[in-house]
Amino acid sequence: MENISVFDIFKIGVGPSSSHTMGPWVAALSFLEEVGEREIKDIKINLYGSLAKTGRGHGTDIAVMLGLMGYQPKDIDTSKIDAYIDEVYMLNVLSISSRYIIPFVPLEDIVFVYKNLPAHPNALTFIANMTDGSHLEQTYYSIGGGFIMKEGDDEVLIQEADLEEEDNIPFPIENEGDLRKWLKHTQLSISEIVLQNELCWRDEQEIRRDLIEIWNTMRRCIHKGCHTEGILPGGLDVERRAHRFNKKLLNGVATKDLEDWMKLIQIMNPTFGNVVNWVSCFALAVNEENASFGRVVTAPTNGAAGVIPAVLMFYMCFYPNKGDEDVMNFLMTSSLIGALFKRGSTISAAMGGCQAEIGVSSAMAAAGLTECLGGTPDQVLIAAEIAMEHHLGLTCDPIKGLVQVPCIERNTMGAMKALTACQIALTSDPTKAKVSLDSVIKTMKQTALDMNDKYKETSEGGLAVNVSVNLPEC
Repeated sequence: MENISVFDIFKIGVGPSSSHTMGPWVAALSFLEEVGEREIKDIKINLYGSLAKTGRGHGTDIAVMLGLMGYQPKDIDTSKIDAYIDEVYMLNVLSISSRYIIPFVPLEDIVFVYKNLPAHPNALTFIANMTDGSHLEQTYYSIGGGFIMKEGDDEVLIQEADLEEEDNIPFPIENEGDLRKWLKHTQLSISEIVLQNELCWRDEQEIRRDLIEIWNTMRRCIHKGCHTEGILPGGLDVERRAHRFNKKLLNGVATKDLEDWMKLIQIMNPTFGNVVNWVSCFALAVNEENASFGRVVTAPTNGAAGVIPAVLMFYMCFYPNKGDEDVMNFLMTSSLIGALFKRGSTISAAMGGCQAEIGVSSAMAAAGLTECLGGTPDQVLIAAEIAMEHHLGLTCDPIKGLVQVPCIERNTMGAMKALTACQIALTSDPTKAKVSLDSVIKTMKQTALDMNDKYKETSEGGLAVNVSVNLPEC
């Protein structure tokens, strides 16, 4: 059984896409490890299937170059990304791991191949000749959420967590049935079950520190998005809207920093209408940052990175809460739901459409919020099921392959559905539920298999072909 940590579901990185940016970036770093102490003489990268069809809009070519340069998604200075890439195009050279320079012409050495490889629609192959005369060729699959697999290897390569002693975790969980068994046996909450498993890999102090770092990254992303004006990159001329939302809701009152801003939100006219608007504002802010190659948290993907931060910020601003303790419980609970979907179906839009991204993130957010609001474990699972049930069949049809239309607004819809699912679950009798979480995960997988490929992150169907835009190829 594949073990998945909370720190695999939530990874700090760079937009705009976990499968098309983060995954290829991690694959490039993995390829450098394969190269080892040898030196590359020349290299070509083939991008296949969905990585080719929407790769330019999602920055796949940029990601593989940054990875080969040795930069890490978690700590790269995002303000310098344009400068790094401009230098490659200007000089036609690539600095490998910042150790040595090779000739590299991006328009020739990154090849977009518009066909799928059999194993997965998100595939890329690195083909390198070494200065010692050896040759290395390796194919990777970006399987969603920043996870990658190497061809010929059944092991999922995970960026953040190094999971060991996988047979020794106290509560192995493959599906909802397993989780319910442990809940009944231990009488623990879902977040407590997750914590006990996480303690096999990290001590409690590390878990707390790193979860709060994830939340602080989410908060900073929201704050930055709410205070940044302008047009999003890519040529669609999509205007940032979160800053206007923010300014209107605060009646133009300025704040000095993130903490001051959050305090003002909590006390300034918290009517129902304004609270709803804040949820949309938070989600817009994150995904506008995501579309701009900004610092985001994969939750569980980049395309759906705004849902969970928006719902958690909503809770922290508008409900009495226990601070860091509630943040940890929210993230741990929601991560388990994400892991169930990854194990039982997919979190890759190229495999399952947008139901695999916005749908999963909405289910995760609904579960986290329900636990924090005092819901029973049964109600938490009902909330997750309700949220996904009403995202089934959602297609992925990004215009020009960019994560802007309809992706940014979809995060607001996912957040609002999470709130609704939570409230329904909290007033429901779990014994009368007709649909289980396992059954909706199974249904999502079947729906993904039945879905036409043109609705799976290819920009060959839906809004991507029915909305006319006048711009050059991204």
